[in-house]
Amino acid sequence: MTTYPAEPEHDALREGAVPVAERGNGAAHGGWWMPGANGFAACALSGSACTVAEARQFTRTTLQGWRMCPGLADDAVLVVSELVTNALRHGAGETRRTLNYAGPEPFCHAWLALTRQERGVLCAVSDAGATAPVLRDRDELAESGRGLHLVELLSDAWGWTPPDRAGKTVWATVSARG
Repeated sequence: MTTYPAEPEHDALREGAVPVAERGNGAAHGGWWMPGANGFAACALSGSACTVAEARQFTRTTLQGWRMCPGLADDAVLVVSELVTNALRHGAGETRRTLNYAGPEPFCHAWLALTRQERGVLCAVSDAGATAPVLRDRDELAESGRGLHLVELLSDAWGWTPPDRAGKTVWATVSARG
């Protein structure tokens, strides 16, 4: 099931956020991490080549910490991988190109948030992009364009907040199968 625009919500930061470097595990190279014991976890996403891999590891580690089943974690990791890839490819760089920005690289290009739900997890990726995601027609010969089809296949529902000055959030809910 696909769900489209939701109410905008751009409260990415909460009190108590701890820089990864201060935690001493070096996982996200200067990114931010928010503890997940209460069913919410978030991290800042850089634009580096290893960002998608770090987002996958963050998701898997968080879901393991919440004792969520491995099958759900596998699906959520793949969904997060696609959402983060799209945010970095289509959303994060969009603002820099539109504004012809040539300044220093921003601290974070996007945010990944995970929220534990009764039977699954809500995965949300926020970026500064001003355009909504587009589910392309399937093209078996295309080299790209399958990400949102995978998100739709693996999630119970997915959608996005209407883009505004702060950007947009693309989200998906993933539940345990069976």
